[in-house]
Amino acid sequence: MEKEIWCKEKEISMNFIEELKWRGMLQDAMPGTEEQLQKESTGGYIGFDPTAKSLHIGNLATIMLLKHFQLAGHKPYALIGGATGMVGDPSGKSAERNFLSEEVLRANQEAIKLQLQRFLDFDCGENSAEIVNNYDWFKEMGFLQFLREVGKFLTINYMSSKDSVKNRITTGISFTEFSYQLLQGYDYYHLYKHKGVKLQMGGSDQWGNITTGTELIRRKENDNDENAGYAAFALTTPLVTKSDGTKFGKSEAGNVWLDPEMTSPYQFYQFWINQTDADCPRLLRVFTLFSSKEIEKIEAEHALAPHLRIAQKALAEEVTTRVHGQHQFNLAVKASEVLFGKATLTTLQSLDENTFKEIFEGVPQTIISKVDLAKCSDLLEFLSAATNNEIYTSRGEAKRAIQGNAVSLNKERVSDEKLSLSEITLLQNKYILVGKGKKNHIVEVK
Repeated sequence: MEKEIWCKEKEISMNFIEELKWRGMLQDAMPGTEEQLQKESTGGYIGFDPTAKSLHIGNLATIMLLKHFQLAGHKPYALIGGATGMVGDPSGKSAERNFLSEEVLRANQEAIKLQLQRFLDFDCGENSAEIVNNYDWFKEMGFLQFLREVGKFLTINYMSSKDSVKNRITTGISFTEFSYQLLQGYDYYHLYKHKGVKLQMGGSDQWGNITTGTELIRRKENDNDENAGYAAFALTTPLVTKSDGTKFGKSEAGNVWLDPEMTSPYQFYQFWINQTDADCPRLLRVFTLFSSKEIEKIEAEHALAPHLRIAQKALAEEVTTRVHGQHQFNLAVKASEVLFGKATLTTLQSLDENTFKEIFEGVPQTIISKVDLAKCSDLLEFLSAATNNEIYTSRGEAKRAIQGNAVSLNKERVSDEKLSLSEITLLQNKYILVGKGKKNHIVEVK
């Protein structure tokens, strides 16, 4: 993705908390958080466990936290959980996670690093973003040292009061997942001591883990004095849900990933363009960098002509371009034109094979060999006998369809029933798209 998309000039909001409030992105914040952020440029972080080789749009909501944080003049840190990913966060989970191998975790870590580098500015002076990996400070720490450094400062009562633990008590929780909050708490302590980080952020389901970190810092820095004040702070953003209260971020195929190999740019674009009118106001505020005036303008124009889907188009363009780049966005739009019958041969030729197959998934398909295609005497034979009468049952039926202007090849109407097959362009060197009125049929040439 083009770096300039995320580094473009815009009016910077110097009050991070106010920015989050009008966007509906502030759930909870510890007392004193806003005062700390107004007082000085502050280091803040969000953790991402490498449980998959890609982040998804649920993660994108918290990445936007880091982006706004940086635009407000603060220094963002993205923590890759190379160590915590070996354990698994119990937050929001009803059952124990399966362990991933170290090899898979390492591969996931590297993939996520590359994705994060496309969203945050790592070369903008004092508040340049940084990526850290908690495996770097946990790899040499033994179990006894961890108990002395962390375990002695937090009670079982305190840890058991966290929702991530309480919600699992009845179904069972292992000591490993019970201890996860200690690992995350020590992450915060380490970054506080070695990087000067004073804020941890995350989704609202992370509040318990995050405040474990602030409590650990308070107790370790004040010799376990429970009356001492806090020097580190916490902030969370609401989990994004649909207007009907259901979870946001899933498609029929599952998670919507940022990796184009896991969710293609076309599928990604379709996810956003198909959002409801009721959901768009919140999504525009959470997932774009549009200002309040820009969003209000989009909403006003949309209200005047909802059938034009102005809000959906603005949302889909902004997010798809930021995640996949301008070129992939343009291809996704072209692919959508194919879907809704507005495409030309040039549009079809511009699509890659994966996108072409996604668009026409479920469309009837016939396979014909290159030899049999070459033997076809004319278009009528191709449309009937050569394709096993799967497109038209006879030459006569095909002829009547052509005469009725109901046949197209690769989105171009045909009127010459004697057309030579050598004149037909093969899409992706192997497909012919036959239009039967408003229906499509794919012929694959092998």
